[in-house]
Amino acid sequence: MASRVADREVDFLLVGGGMAGASCAAELRKKGAEGSILLAGREPEPPYERPPLSKEYLRGDAERAEAYVNQPSWYEENDVELLTGKNVMSIDAEAKTAKIQGGEEVAFGQALLATGANVNILRLEGAENEGIHYLRAYGNADAIRADAAGAKRVVLVGGSYIAAEVAASLAATGAHCTMVGLEDVALSRTFGEDAGRFFQEGLEEHGVTYVGGESVAAFEGDGRISAVLTESGRSFDCDLVVVGAGVKPDVMLAQRAGLDVDNGILCDSKLQTSAPGIYAAGDVCNYDSVVHGGDLARLARGRRVLGLVPEGRQGRRLPQRGALRRPRRGPPDDPRGRRCRGRNRADRRRERRSIQPLVILRTRVAPWCNGSTPLSGRGSRGSSPWGAVI
Repeated sequence: MASRVADREVDFLLVGGGMAGASCAAELRKKGAEGSILLAGREPEPPYERPPLSKEYLRGDAERAEAYVNQPSWYEENDVELLTGKNVMSIDAEAKTAKIQGGEEVAFGQALLATGANVNILRLEGAENEGIHYLRAYGNADAIRADAAGAKRVVLVGGSYIAAEVAASLAATGAHCTMVGLEDVALSRTFGEDAGRFFQEGLEEHGVTYVGGESVAAFEGDGRISAVLTESGRSFDCDLVVVGAGVKPDVMLAQRAGLDVDNGILCDSKLQTSAPGIYAAGDVCNYDSVVHGGDLARLARGRRVLGLVPEGRQGRRLPQRGALRRPRRGPPDDPRGRRCRGRNRADRRRERRSIQPLVILRTRVAPWCNGSTPLSGRGSRGSSPWGAVI
């Protein structure tokens, strides 16, 4: 029986409309790749950075477009086909074809899987109550902001980035926020107790209460959340809950394609999966790190894929996670500063310094690892370049 002929063919298929996929498209063009590029993502928006979701966008201080990795016009100008709101349903790794939502079949020369991660959902008693939120996309941030407008007491479940960032943002709007986390000290799982205690004090100075050493047992409410119950028997009254219980790599597409997976898509030091010509990057990638002496780690962006980085540069030591610094006071167009979307956004940062005294920066290129020591051991689930503002 003759095999089916694909509807069309592209040189590079990039699966996942996030930071890694968009960065890979940009790097391909920057490095001179002339082949056709198809970038397909399930979200309705062009690829965007997620950090603003828990900070300036959540507070209403920034528009969606300010977080776009590339402006929408960039894709057409650089001959990159962008499919938004389209899932890649399956991949045939041997035939090098992919089925796109809607039925189209696309043949590809090389592919990048940057499917990201899914939030961990707490399957607890009372989880069906309204007012319990998770944060991963623009729509989630919109729902939290709308719900928070009428909430006086907010419980953040978790002791790390998302809980800290959302607590800081909602506290700045006047809500009373309580973080309930497994860690005795906020952010200590990533930074250790000394640094974590410093950040926790900053949160508390801005009205956030941190309760450590607690595991959530159930949610209480009669159609609407009214309290969070812990295993120790404590109860925290609330009008709104935001859960930051970590994420897990979205390996479903890779599994269906028969690729090797283990806490992510397993890749070699060049980010190639077990299937030749298919690569992975971002939260979903678990790769053989030349930096860590063979330990598997995470890669947050899509630059070191498809042969983009010269062989001799792949062993460079990358910046460590958790670098601490005060927000810069220099001009917004200073090339040494963090990437920003224009003078207005930089001006807003300076105006907000009175309520945001410290920024916890995550490097945009270094992989994340478990444990309190940066860059040690197997990659953790925090590879996106989030920054906690407290």
